[in-house]
Amino acid sequence: MKSQIVTFLIKCPDQKGILAKVTNLFYSERFNIVSCQQYVNAEADRYYMRIRVDAEGTTILKEELEKKFDELAVPLQCKWSVHYESEQQNVAIMVSHTTHCLYDLLERHREGVLDCNIGLIISNHDKLRYIAEMFGIPYFHLPITKETKQQQEAQVIGLLEEHNIDLVVMARYMQILSEGFINQYAEKIINIHHSFLPAFQGANPYRRAYERGVKLIGATAHYATVDLDEGPIIEQDVERITHESTPKTLKQIGADIERLVLARAVKCHLEHRVIVSDNRAIVFPESGE
Repeated sequence: MKSQIVTFLIKCPDQKGILAKVTNLFYSERFNIVSCQQYVNAEADRYYMRIRVDAEGTTILKEELEKKFDELAVPLQCKWSVHYESEQQNVAIMVSHTTHCLYDLLERHREGVLDCNIGLIISNHDKLRYIAEMFGIPYFHLPITKETKQQQEAQVIGLLEEHNIDLVVMARYMQILSEGFINQYAEKIINIHHSFLPAFQGANPYRRAYERGVKLIGATAHYATVDLDEGPIIEQDVERITHESTPKTLKQIGADIERLVLARAVKCHLEHRVIVSDNRAIVFPESGE
């Protein structure tokens, strides 16, 4: 195998010898371990590992490596995935009216902060096409109504399959995805919402938050699940505000936090730093890699 970084994500019941067995396998196949991060949830008796190895100097093929690792994993009751540095992920962005998250993701991608291929932008409105054109990314306008929801989602899925999409980012896409859609892309759809949920749902949440005199404003990025806005949380942030804030300034502060939180969540996913366990996301910190 040529020189490249390979990342394994592992989750299993906690037990003695896991680290020794995993590292010994890589040692015996002449891999160099670049980093190894572990977490034990003692309450649930679960073990999680993110291990990155350098394949330079090895002769083993991908298929053989994965077969040997699976042979190791089965008796340990491990669920695992492997990700190769050379295989860049394909990303689709879904958006409706607002521009802040879309602009931010595209700019970070252009600057190399987000290592991926953004293959297309999908929207139920045509107003943001000019942004896609600025960045040279295909833009697909697929309007939706209650009557055409099923047909529109079929069109969206068709585009995702055509472009071999690995991750869907809902950059303020203001539509509820169907259960079938979400299940087809389980743990591959990241959504962002403001921290006022569930207290202030629907239209004008910043006005209602202002009227209640909220003191904190924030955002949450999570994997989309059939339970609306209740999927595994990847990233969150908050900022303290005062009574002097207006609905307009609250909205701007919220947009700034949403940009940061969504970008961090997408980066975590692209760098294979997330393991989903039940409805909880185990997110490993950056390790100086």
